[in-house]
This record gives sequence, C-alpha cells and structure tokens, in this order.
Amino acid sequence: MTDIRLPDIGDFTDVPVIEVLIKPGDDVLLDQPILTLESDKATLEVPSPQAGRIETVAVAVGDRVSMGSLIGTILPAPGAAPETVPQAAAELQRSRVTKEAPVSQAMLVVKDAAEVDFDVAVIGGGPGGYSAAFRAADLGLRVVLIEKDETLGGVCLNVGCIPSKALLHVAALKLEMEGLAEHGLAFSEPAIGLGRLRSFKNATVSRLTTGLAQMASKRSVEVVRGTATFASSRSLTVDGTGLISFAHCIIAAGSSPVRLPFLPEDPRIIDSTGALELPLIPKRMLVIGGGIIGLEMATVYSALGATVDVVERLDGLLAGIDRDAVAIWRKENAKRLGDIFLGASVEKATAGPEGITVSIGSSPPVDRTYDLVLQSAGRRPNGASLGLEAAGIAVDSSGFITVDNQMRTRAKNIFAIGDIAGDPMLAHKAAHEGHVAAEVAAGMKSHFDAKVIPSVAYTNPEIAWVGVTEDAAKISGRKVKTAKFPWAASGRAIANGAAYGMTKLIFDPDTHRLVGGVIVGPNAGDMIGEICLGIEMGADAVDIGKTIHPHPTLGETIGMAAELFEGVCTDLPPSGHSSGRVGAS
Repeated sequence: MTDIRLPDIGDFTDVPVIEVLIKPGDDVLLDQPILTLESDKATLEVPSPQAGRIETVAVAVGDRVSMGSLIGTILPAPGAAPETVPQAAAELQRSRVTKEAPVSQAMLVVKDAAEVDFDVAVIGGGPGGYSAAFRAADLGLRVVLIEKDETLGGVCLNVGCIPSKALLHVAALKLEMEGLAEHGLAFSEPAIGLGRLRSFKNATVSRLTTGLAQMASKRSVEVVRGTATFASSRSLTVDGTGLISFAHCIIAAGSSPVRLPFLPEDPRIIDSTGALELPLIPKRMLVIGGGIIGLEMATVYSALGATVDVVERLDGLLAGIDRDAVAIWRKENAKRLGDIFLGASVEKATAGPEGITVSIGSSPPVDRTYDLVLQSAGRRPNGASLGLEAAGIAVDSSGFITVDNQMRTRAKNIFAIGDIAGDPMLAHKAAHEGHVAAEVAAGMKSHFDAKVIPSVAYTNPEIAWVGVTEDAAKISGRKVKTAKFPWAASGRAIANGAAYGMTKLIFDPDTHRLVGGVIVGPNAGDMIGEICLGIEMGADAVDIGKTIHPHPTLGETIGMAAELFEGVCTDLPPSGHSSGRVGAS
C-alpha cells in the first residue's frame, strides 16, 4: 500500500474538505478527482496520484488539510507508476477555479480596434454560452468566453437547475421515506441539518463549475470575468475598459428573475436564487406564482417541514401543462401544501417584526403573515445592458433578440442563443442552439431545426411533456387523438407506490404518427426522451407499440399507451396489472 498525501497547493493552508469522492474499495484512475477543497479564494479538486484500489480514507467532510496531510492509502494497480508530487501539484493548480482574480487588462487591450483578436467572442458562461465556446474551440477557432459572475455555468449550474435538483433529490428521498411506513418500513423523524444540506448543494455546484473551468482550459478557451458591452458590430468592451475584437460573437446573456415592484425590500422576501440558499426553514411560507420554479421550491420547503401557500393570478397552476397531469399533481400535493389561491394576486405586502404580512386579493380576501415569501413571477431576458444598439441589433417588445434558424441576428456575424433568443427558457435548448451558432461561425451549414423541445417540472410528482398538447390542439383547431395509460394498471408503479401516475400519448388521427406526450410520476423527466425521439423520427403508434420495452418498468407504459391507441390491449393482462378497461379517445 502507498500513502496518498496532499501535494503542494500553493499558498493555502488548513483548507476545509467539502467533499470526499472516494471510499475504501473504490478503484480509481490516475488523475481521477478524489477530494474537493474550498477556501475563500478557490475551489479545487485533488487528483489521485496513481491508479489503484483505495484501501483506507483518512479524511472526512469538514476536516482541514494542508500540504502533506494524509488523505488515505492506495493499493497501486499492477504496472501503475505513481505520479510525482510536482506533477500532482501542477494538475491541482490547473484544476483551480479562482474566485477573486481580476480581469487581465493586458489581455483585453487591442492596439488596433479593427484587428480581429478572436474568431469567436461568447457573452455569457451558462449552458448555451459554454456549449458554444467549447464547440467553436473544438472546430479550431480561437475563442474568448466572457462571464460576469465568479464561475462558469450561469444561472442553471450556479443558482438554478443543478442546485434546485440537488435539493429536490433530498426532498424526494424524505417524502419517499415517509411513504414507506405504509409498506412496513418505518423510520424515526429525520433530523434536518440545514448547514450540511447547504454544503451538499454547494459541493454539487462546486464540482461541476470546477469541471467547466478545466474543460475551458483544455480547449484553450480564454475566460474573461466581467460585463461585456458592444462597442461596434466587431468589438466589445469589458467593464468599460479595454477592447475585444472578434469575427463572430455569440450572445448567451441569459435572463433574470422578474422583481415585483410592490414588494418591500426585505431579506425575508426572496427570489429563486435566495430560495436556493436555504436561509431558513420557515414555519409558514408564501410562493407568489404557480409556475414550475415556484412549485419546485414549494416541493423542497414543504418536504423540509414548512407550511407552503401558493398564490397564482391565473385560474390554474402550471399554465400550459396538460390539465390531466396537473389534476394528478394537485391531488398528490393536497396533503403536502397549505392553501392554494387561484385567480388571485398579492395586493399589498408589509414587513414587520413578526414576518411579512400579505394581503391576498382572493374571494374572500385573506391577510396572512409569513416567515418567508418567494416571488416567482417569471424571468426577463438580459438584453438591456449589452449596448446592442452599437452593434445594430434591437430587441422585441418582450426583450428577446430575433434570430433566424442559424441563430443569426440582424448583424449576420452576431448570433443570439438561449433565454435571450426567445422561449422556452430551457438549458437544453440553449446548449443545442449554442452548437448551431458555433458551427455556423466555423463555416458549417448548420440549422436549429428541432421538431420539439421537452419540458420537465421537477416537482413531486414530476411532470414531463413535449410536442402538441390537447389544449393547444383545441385552440388551433388541430385534430388529434390521445391514448392515456393510467399507472394504476402498471405493476411497477403499483409496487413503487406510484399508481397515481399517467402516461398520455397524442397522435395525428390520419397518419397515426406521434405528435406529443405527457408523463406524470416518478422519473417522468428521464422517460420523456423516448417520446421526443419518437416525434423526431416520425414514429407512429405501431412503431412504438411493437418496440419491446423491459418489464416491469415505468417506461413500458409508453409502449402500452401506443398499443391502446391501436386497440391492441384495451383489456390489460393480469401480470401484476389492475383489471379494468382503458383506451384511446
């Protein structure tokens, strides 16, 4: 066995361990991350100095380590030569994400503004921005990526998709644990360590942002920290100084939460970013806005013990989502949430020593005091501060930049992607658009021609949908036929305590081709990809129904719904399924 010790990590001592990535018995590769450290200046991963099997681990989360500290022991793999300490230290330095490094003015200043300094300048380091930057670099272009925040990843990675899913995972586990009592497996009331829960969420984010920094470095993507503003259609300034000139520019500036002007300034009134910081577990919480973000946060806080009320100005929650799916969600959450005020709005809010007193214009009107108020009234594209007029680009009435199917703006060398290029504001859409923009900038004949873009509400239960919905078809006058498979007829769903779920497929009545679908229940977001692929490939009900799905799984409900549409299994087989008739309409 060989000791694994912390190599020289520069001018850091007594650095706290925020994540231990190994355990005894794990097989690791050379340079595989085994430990994550964090100081006030940097987050960094410690690589394994050699390949082998971990025998012991000598550190835990919360310990403080310095150069030479024992991390554990390893049994080297046959023929594996240990990496020297200087090599390990160099790798560790390369993995560092500096939080406080100033923008390098020397790198920004260009003597001749007409000179093309970069092939591609990317504004914004979120999923769209870094996807575009990495794709352009892979195609051989010289790329600069400008990000105003301390780390790459944008809203999604730092204060959106990833941290919310980390917390939703914990919430789902707690709710599942509580439900197991009905199946004979009871637990004592769990103790919620808010500090450790924050650390878990932060470590998840830190690991991913560190990885992005490494990917940028390996591709020789220049990363500049600061706020970019157009000086012309061929140049940018960063924080008002220096000049970056470019042949092409990709705008991936994202969006920001809408601030409700009638709410007072108070730390107990938060947006989604503040909610993800887990400032406290309130006794009573109000969520303003019954959309996806608001209800995801309602899921987290209610699971942690808060009584959560929701106020929504429309007559239904989760606007735009299949009403059958929303009805299932409402029924499952009736016992978890407090009051839901529909067709209502907050008319006044006052901050006081006991909390935030809110007047809700419902019928009848309600005045109630809350410990925490989440405003979740949508997002607005970040176009106002970019100086777009200097590049000859305008935004529409909603603040979006108009683009063609190659993501080009009115200035043909400038592209816009992601939230700022229009709805839906989704990370996976932005990433695909980023690839298209980078490929067009590299001279390829690429286009964004996706037939559908899936959406997921990561609430409990999850709802995932894609393509044509029944409501949209009715409004447009389009004829569709649906096949709805209730999970009460799924052996796996019954065994998992998810008999409430549903899979609904929507077909063209003439061609029988799949045009849409919705799933509600555990892992709906993981399952929706099959429906996406079916639509993109022009699959019909026979194609889907005759594709053999593994049994018993939740995924087989997609195949069964297709069979229902074709009239193959209107009477369900008794292999663990409930009796009764279901069908298409």
